[in-house]
Amino acid sequence: MQDRYSRADFLRRAAAGGTVLTVPGLLAACGGGKSAATTTAAAAKVLPKTIVFSNWPLYIDINDKTKKHPSLQQFQAKYKVNVKYVEDINDNDSFFGKIEGPLSQGQSVGRDIVVLTDSSGLPSRMIQLGWLEKLDKSALPNISNLQPVQQHPGWDPNREYSLPWQSGMTGIGYDPKKVGGDINSIDELLTNPKLKGKVTFLTEFGDTMGLVMLANGDDPSKVTNASFDRAVKKIKKAVDSGQIRQFTGNDYAPLLAKGDVWACAAWSGDMVQLQADHPGLKWVLPKMGGMIWTDNMLIPKGGNSYAASVLMNWFYRPEIAAEVEDYVNYICPVVGADKVLEKKDPAVAKNPLIFPTKEMLANVHQIDAKAVNNAKYKQAFQNLIGA
Repeated sequence: MQDRYSRADFLRRAAAGGTVLTVPGLLAACGGGKSAATTTAAAAKVLPKTIVFSNWPLYIDINDKTKKHPSLQQFQAKYKVNVKYVEDINDNDSFFGKIEGPLSQGQSVGRDIVVLTDSSGLPSRMIQLGWLEKLDKSALPNISNLQPVQQHPGWDPNREYSLPWQSGMTGIGYDPKKVGGDINSIDELLTNPKLKGKVTFLTEFGDTMGLVMLANGDDPSKVTNASFDRAVKKIKKAVDSGQIRQFTGNDYAPLLAKGDVWACAAWSGDMVQLQADHPGLKWVLPKMGGMIWTDNMLIPKGGNSYAASVLMNWFYRPEIAAEVEDYVNYICPVVGADKVLEKKDPAVAKNPLIFPTKEMLANVHQIDAKAVNNAKYKQAFQNLIGA
């Protein structure tokens, strides 16, 4: 996801005023399996004094008074270790640029967990380069709480190297009053003359290309030269005609709120926040399908696999996942967290943009990691959006 800190902070101040929310998280009742520290396989392993966890800003539960993270405080108290939680990932590419030098030289980057987005193509690339440690599944009994739809991504089919932190969906955000009713078609955004100059798409390859490929009846998880070219042709026509106003990052949000944009490719979490101040706005998955992206916890080479896995296991307890979800409101990958929130914060638990239905999740797709890393495709897309 592009520059999540700027997006979240920007939305808080400029367009909305609530917490950043994204799509539903599926939580599996964890039922409190044995902690990693007490399993037979892990009993002989010892946690280090400090675990270093790099994440995006505003992406974990925060106590507004103490500015500390309750979920981490509880972990530290239980396991008698310190977690150095660093909010130093502002976008995928720039963070990768910081760590690729040491990793390419076989050096540690001083972190046990980092969080990167699958649609960026970087997690897949790091696996291929041998720059990630495998998860210590003996320390991860709660991995059984991973939402089924997330268990076998094409780039890490058995989750040997990655575990989801949060996810989000990409669909259509719009103002029904401006467009004259409901919209559920990407083609309508691209061709309806009433919307000319009032439409934006995203600067993210996976989001924009994925949505248009789906509208064409193509599979964005298996991109071919033909399907790529079809999508480029359709988008270029809309650009040349003036149908598409611009390609944006998070800056579509205030434009939609003010009425300068009537319909756009939008992240579900942004729309939940915008709806807090602008309840008339809507977000839908296109009838031909939407996109889903996931931010994944990864262990860079040199990181402590056992320690990282114990901490990951902690966040896969439904009650802990619920604490995080109640603050960040992105799609939670832990089955059962929604049940916890039904008692703690029913408004969050019942919001279909925070906890999507099975039907919604069945209608979202992941972008082809190979396509995202294809230099020819990347350059063609950058040329298309005028970057």
